[in-house]
Amino acid sequence: MAVGNINTNAINTPAASSVAGANDSATADRFLKLLVAQMQNQDPLNPLDNAQVTSQMAQINTVNGIEKLNTTVQALSGQFVQMQALQGAALVGRDVIVAGNRLDVADGVGQGGFDLTSPADAVKVEVLNAGGHVVDTIQLGAQTAGRHGFEWDASKTTDTNLTFRVTATSGAATLSSTALMRDRVLAVSTAGDKLTLELERSGSTTYADIKAFN
Repeated sequence: MAVGNINTNAINTPAASSVAGANDSATADRFLKLLVAQMQNQDPLNPLDNAQVTSQMAQINTVNGIEKLNTTVQALSGQFVQMQALQGAALVGRDVIVAGNRLDVADGVGQGGFDLTSPADAVKVEVLNAGGHVVDTIQLGAQTAGRHGFEWDASKTTDTNLTFRVTATSGAATLSSTALMRDRVLAVSTAGDKLTLELERSGSTTYADIKAFN
């Protein structure tokens, strides 16, 4: 399967390096001219001492150093995005786990998952049809905090457009949970400093939102 929109532009070109070098030289030249003018017009009764001159030269060196560091960091950031894009290309055609409530049905078995922020005394999963009506209910009992999966006998219905809803409780309190679903990577792309995956069901999803890889 073809991979689209992977940015392969060079991060740093000789022309860009020449411009950066020229800017550094111009900044240093302006500083030296100002320093010479300051020394020529200084008060003879209160001349600049060596410490003042050294301090000003250190300041210009610090500015140049920061500019070079920023340029280096920007180049590394761009290279990191390109490296992510190349790694992302290997994901095309593979399954991933993302936040979502679509039930994955294959060979008569429905599968889904969920994340719990804290332990639950009871977890209930309701399977819903395309109209939003409950088809079946799965009682999973007590569950620990973290990621969990479940399976459901999909032979109970001919509807393939199924979703699910997770309800977790601790005593009388309802706990926070995140439904998880399986999806497939169709393509990858880079936009700015982000790697984006194009998924079969979920559409455009950032790489950071992928929970797991199958």
